[in-house]
Amino acid sequence: MAGRECYHCKQWVEEGEEHDCWTTTEAALTQDLSEDLQDAWERLRETAVTFGDQRIYASGTCIMFSRESCYFFVRPKRSFLEVCVFLGRALRAPQVRRADRKSKTKVANILKITHRDEVEPPVTDWLHEAYELPDVLASRADATRVTSKRKPRPKKKAESKRR
Repeated sequence: MAGRECYHCKQWVEEGEEHDCWTTTEAALTQDLSEDLQDAWERLRETAVTFGDQRIYASGTCIMFSRESCYFFVRPKRSFLEVCVFLGRALRAPQVRRADRKSKTKVANILKITHRDEVEPPVTDWLHEAYELPDVLASRADATRVTSKRKPRPKKKAESKRR
């Protein structure tokens, strides 16, 4: 039969058949996790949902949690959950594998979660702090605008070159 092999996933696709190997779901990303990791994932998701209005979606190999922008994401691995939390500061704690500055205002803090019991303070506090970071940054920007209002410069006198 006529068809082609997808160059991404190497799956055979019949001619006329729809194929989208980039589409993924939370269930697809978490289905092969061990029971302990499934429990840890569920606790992470439940905790994030309590923070308020947000969008939770699967993208590539990650499950993203975002308001205006992503404030944390989970990358399910075979033996642990890699959690990346975007904060305004680098964290120093045993749970933190590394911290990378991603912009002038955000640091990506990479955590390694292996069990449900690890999803408790301070991890949940960091997630909540990340959720509220856009509000904090906006209030700082507003305060900066108010305090940095300058007096208008005096206008230069225009010299008349026409005579």
